[in-house]
Amino acid sequence: MAIQRALLSVSDKSGLVDFAKKLHEFGVELLSTGGTAEAIRQAGLPVIDVSTFTGAPELFEGRVKTLHPKVHGGLLHKRDDELHLAQAKENDIPPIDLVVVNLYPFEQTIAREDVTLAEAIENIDIGGPSMLRSAAKNYRSVTVVTDSGDYDRVLEEMAAHDGDTSCKLREELAVKVFNRTSSYDRAITNYLSQASEGTRSSLNLTLPINHELRYGDNPHQAANLYGSFDESFTQLQGKELSYTNILDIEAAADLIFDFARPTVGILKHTNPCGVGQDDEDLRVAWQRAFETDTQAPFGGVIVVNRPLTESLARVISAIFTDVIIAPDFEPEARAILQKKKNLRLIKMNVEAYAVAKKEPLIRSAPGGVMVMDRDHTALGLDGLEERVVTKRPPTEEEMRAMRFAWRVVKHVKSNAIVYAKSDRTLGVGAGQMSRVDSSRIAIWKAEEAGLSLDGSVMASDAMLPFADGLEAAIAAGATACIQPGGSIRDEEVIAAADKAGIAMIFTGHRHFRH
Repeated sequence: MAIQRALLSVSDKSGLVDFAKKLHEFGVELLSTGGTAEAIRQAGLPVIDVSTFTGAPELFEGRVKTLHPKVHGGLLHKRDDELHLAQAKENDIPPIDLVVVNLYPFEQTIAREDVTLAEAIENIDIGGPSMLRSAAKNYRSVTVVTDSGDYDRVLEEMAAHDGDTSCKLREELAVKVFNRTSSYDRAITNYLSQASEGTRSSLNLTLPINHELRYGDNPHQAANLYGSFDESFTQLQGKELSYTNILDIEAAADLIFDFARPTVGILKHTNPCGVGQDDEDLRVAWQRAFETDTQAPFGGVIVVNRPLTESLARVISAIFTDVIIAPDFEPEARAILQKKKNLRLIKMNVEAYAVAKKEPLIRSAPGGVMVMDRDHTALGLDGLEERVVTKRPPTEEEMRAMRFAWRVVKHVKSNAIVYAKSDRTLGVGAGQMSRVDSSRIAIWKAEEAGLSLDGSVMASDAMLPFADGLEAAIAAGATACIQPGGSIRDEEVIAAADKAGIAMIFTGHRHFRH
């Protein structure tokens, strides 16, 4: 039977008016609430307020609008049950055949750093989940939509089925509803649990499958991706993503988010192997990043924080690259990169990722999971002038270089050492058992690339436990060092710096990356 009556009540009004117009053209009667009704009415479409439909006013500042037997009876009664039909008629409950609801933006609200508990509570939707669940329970008769991305699918089926939708689609949309309401309740539970107790007493995870990954660490390991990854990242072309691709994409996005100036980063196995900046030309920024290590970019990941330009696309298309990530791609750049069919182009939704990156980091452990706050900010950069521990303060150029190097070293696997100038990395040493070994590797990489470390700065992600790491940097030509401090031998390290006449800053914060 064709859809005759629809109830629309949405917070996100993307595509709403166009969808309502099409429903009207199908002869569907429109019911709605509050701002949704006003948007439909302003579009010149007839709409009936739910309060008129139920005969009951909206109460308590809109907290009670759709919690009414006429709404839920219209959704829940079975269309093929004589008793249900008789009761519906007796109680003047007409059927509601289509429900369109997306929920109050609770997750986006609690993602704000300045959110209050009162604000969070007011963004807990009650009527919305209730309608969604009622409609989804009765999916054999009712079509339910909670994602504006499904509007076109519903309209296409209505066109193909004389104004109705197929049971297959209704079932699929119902499952999507229960996934959504489950994740919504999870977010509320986790937030209120932490807000009231200071730490989560339990962790609830309900994530829909996003897609099956190409493979895990190795081809013999199956892997799946769950959640809403594609809200932050859209794959424009290339081979299917693997488990390691996802890890690389996350590491690249984390890195680039720490820089405001036009920046290019090159990563391999989640480690930055070169980072460069230039205010005028991304191609120059790329060259500075690439010169740090001309071998590692082969099969690596490139990330930029500006739309990828044609000139940069021409340069990087000359080497084999696995993944390229950018907030956008110039049409000419897309045309160049499309010729490399296996190259994965990833468009990053900066706003969505800014929200997602505030979610805690979850890792499996034997018998359970560990949950950790993300290290999402380069700490210790405020008031650097007051953090100088050596007799000689850094020059302005050294200060700029230390700020840059500190942001990079935060993303290098520990033990991590980075040599840099103010707009480029010169040498990166990652993941060694000894910090001095990481320093030696960074120096060696710079020598291999033909880069001089004279006048460079050294950044260490954790304290320098001995003076030997600093002495190696001094011998290589570094004139300044930025590190957390906190070693029992700090005085010995400071003395070595003063003896060589270099500047050193203690940030007071560690950015260890295991």
